[in-house]
Amino acid sequence: MTKKVIIIGAVGGGATTASQLRKLDETMEIIVLERTDHLSYGACGMPYYLGDVIKDRESLFAATPESLQTKKGLDVRMKHEALTIDREQKTLHIRNHTTNEDYEETYDVLVLATGASSILPDIPGLEQIPAFHLRTVADMDRMKQHLVTEKPTSCAIIGGGYIGVEMAENLSELGMSVSVVERSSQLIHIIDPEAAEIVQHHLKENGINVYLEDGLHEVTGQDQLKLDSGKMVQADCLLLAVGIKPNNKLAEQAGLSLGESGGVKANEFMQTDDPSIYCVGDAVESIDFIDHAPKQVPLAWPAHRQAYVIARHITGDPVPFHGMLGTAIAKVFDLHVASTGLGEKELTKKGYRFKTIVHKGKSHAAYYPGAKDVYVRVHFDPSSGKIYGGSVIGEEKVDKQIDILATAIYGGITITGLQEIETCYAPPFSSPKGLLNMVGYKAEAEMD
Repeated sequence: MTKKVIIIGAVGGGATTASQLRKLDETMEIIVLERTDHLSYGACGMPYYLGDVIKDRESLFAATPESLQTKKGLDVRMKHEALTIDREQKTLHIRNHTTNEDYEETYDVLVLATGASSILPDIPGLEQIPAFHLRTVADMDRMKQHLVTEKPTSCAIIGGGYIGVEMAENLSELGMSVSVVERSSQLIHIIDPEAAEIVQHHLKENGINVYLEDGLHEVTGQDQLKLDSGKMVQADCLLLAVGIKPNNKLAEQAGLSLGESGGVKANEFMQTDDPSIYCVGDAVESIDFIDHAPKQVPLAWPAHRQAYVIARHITGDPVPFHGMLGTAIAKVFDLHVASTGLGEKELTKKGYRFKTIVHKGKSHAAYYPGAKDVYVRVHFDPSSGKIYGGSVIGEEKVDKQIDILATAIYGGITITGLQEIETCYAPPFSSPKGLLNMVGYKAEAEMD
């Protein structure tokens, strides 16, 4: 009997799940519900569209409702929102926001791809200033319209994570004066403090005002912000980038268990408490690859991998999801900053015994013109050599090094085993001994 699968949400994980299911089963009935006007878009490209680096708005969209319907045979329903789940009857109560009509739809299998929403702090006086957040296409369009029509000259960004620093660059490149306000003691909290200091210094070199261990206390006027420290910041507009929270209301109302992060709990096949209901992407709490602790990471790679795992499991050819490292990278003006696995602060908090190898090298042979500094930090267990994680920062080849490191962790290569990774060499591209080779050699003296 043909299964009927309903997928709630069609941005990253949801759209990919639908496409993978169709690839594996040409006859399955697949219904995709998306409560907004947009689906299958590259949210990570939004800062660059706002900064006018990406000119074509439509290039952010990987598919349209029409293409999914005609090319893949999916039943795509835009502006249709699932309101409640009746697990016993396997029925969804759905609202069509175009007609304001409600209806019910039964399912054999349900996939929750409900994503996450921006955290919006309650700030006194916020109504006095144009304030934005960046999560959906509608958010992006609203901010783009303001930038084009009102032409603000300054912006304060509340939050110094990846989105915050990427937007700082893009708004600065538009000629705006930019301030970044971060409540913690460093920018991009998932990277090591030493790497964060380099990012902070680079932002300041490029004219960005950075306020650490501070927060937005209130908006005192049309362009005046008062920080918790009492400092005043001038800004024509405001971007709130303090983080996200999983959209878990539907799952919670259905009685599905939530994890420590607020994401929906799932097993290695992305099944929730109810074996007929799966969860994918920013809404789900999965596990860390290294220590198998609960982990919720709003990144593209885990969402797409989870979608594949779900599709394989639904179609009867299961492969498990082994967890995530949280491998991430950002461009901050000329600087590229990346991390993978467990960082220094997280290792310390969890009580791990670890050592760190620090290596500064060049992006390619030092004698070949244009070589740039690259800083590598790798954390490991000095007893077993197990690699826990690390960070890479520099102007070139950062993505290559972090990807090699992530691959080594997934492959179980030890810290000294990095010596044996054979990478390509020619003066314009690299050095005879790669950066991570050097980390491996240095680690020999640090082993127990």
